[in-house]
Amino acid sequence: MNRFANSAEAPDFDAPQILRRTRRRRTTGIAAVAAALIVAGGGTALATSVAGGGSNGSTPAATSTATDSDATTMLYLHPQGQTIPIDFAGWSLHGAKAYMEKTQTKVGTVTEKAVKGCKPGSVLGVSPHAPKTVKVGDTVSFTVCAG
Repeated sequence: MNRFANSAEAPDFDAPQILRRTRRRRTTGIAAVAAALIVAGGGTALATSVAGGGSNGSTPAATSTATDSDATTMLYLHPQGQTIPIDFAGWSLHGAKAYMEKTQTKVGTVTEKAVKGCKPGSVLGVSPHAPKTVKVGDTVSFTVCAG
């Protein structure tokens, strides 16, 4: 038995090289997904999801119809000339204010409105809303659910 103890070669692992290769693959994958989102126009959707907007509770903001969606949609005129629709329906007021800072627009008056079945503090309307556009430095007022 002792004759075979040293006859097989032990495998040689280069741990630093494996780690570098793993990091390189991960970075390449993330860059590919980000590039695909930007090319497909999902960069705005990605920014919106990261901004913390949207409701994460189980209670819906309010029932919406076609006219209600325009009441909660702000058309932001980007400095590069693109018009970006931002639908604040169901967002918390805190999330909406944080997003307004990113677009460099100002928060105007906040009005509370009692609507049955909505989550308290969620956005029910913005002013000015679509089809009017909002530029950098403009003021946007919000109507939120009083509960």
